[in-house]
Amino acid sequence: MRTGVIAKKVGMTRLFQEDGRHVPVTVLALEDCQVVSHRTQDTDGYFAVQLGAGEAKQKNVAKPQREHFGKAGVGLKMRVAEFRVESEEGLVPVGSLISAEHFVPGQKVDITGHTQGKGFAGAMKRWGFGGLRATHGVSISHRSHGSTGNRQDPGRVFKGKKMAGHMGDRQRTQQNLEVVRTDADRGLIFIKGSVPGAKNGWMMIRDAVKLKMPDDLPFPGAVIDTAAPQAADTPAPEAAAPAAEAGADENKEG
Repeated sequence: MRTGVIAKKVGMTRLFQEDGRHVPVTVLALEDCQVVSHRTQDTDGYFAVQLGAGEAKQKNVAKPQREHFGKAGVGLKMRVAEFRVESEEGLVPVGSLISAEHFVPGQKVDITGHTQGKGFAGAMKRWGFGGLRATHGVSISHRSHGSTGNRQDPGRVFKGKKMAGHMGDRQRTQQNLEVVRTDADRGLIFIKGSVPGAKNGWMMIRDAVKLKMPDDLPFPGAVIDTAAPQAADTPAPEAAAPAAEAGADENKEG
């Protein structure tokens, strides 16, 4: 069992395959998805990796959370979540940035998010009720849900009765979604089909629990090496050598 990632929903588009087919995909972006802390068997009774994503303003983060992020040496995070792992081997080092290559194309994942909120909705929209008759004695109550209670016994409305109320904004997990492509440079993951949630909503992506994981998955995870030198920072050896020779000639002439 590996750790998952926290991603933000960017929107939907389509990708063209090599055989000419186009696949509708949802674009998920990893915004500084970083390991904040660990949960161990000795201190917490289980093994887990705590991740943080997004950049939060200092005024929106409480002092205990600021100290928690400062202890880990990471910036202020907008969203924090835990992912269970089986053992100590699955713990990614604190401060590591998770790459989009944590998942491989063709892999199946489970994505958890909050569905779009619809506000207060009636019984017909919320539960798909057929409503009352549109004529023949029914007046002003065509879209009502009808009777809700009982007779004197039990004389109450049962809990969980399908009635009007708040619709949407519920946590939902969609399973066995396919990873079509990943872009490590831009931190993007392309998922086939739709995922629960609105644009700019936070998603939690995990390996599919009902299917076998591919053998080529990086374990314990794919990490971005921030200490590696960049190409623009390293001077070219060809340009440095003539400059050294020119300086030596000037010293001889002087």
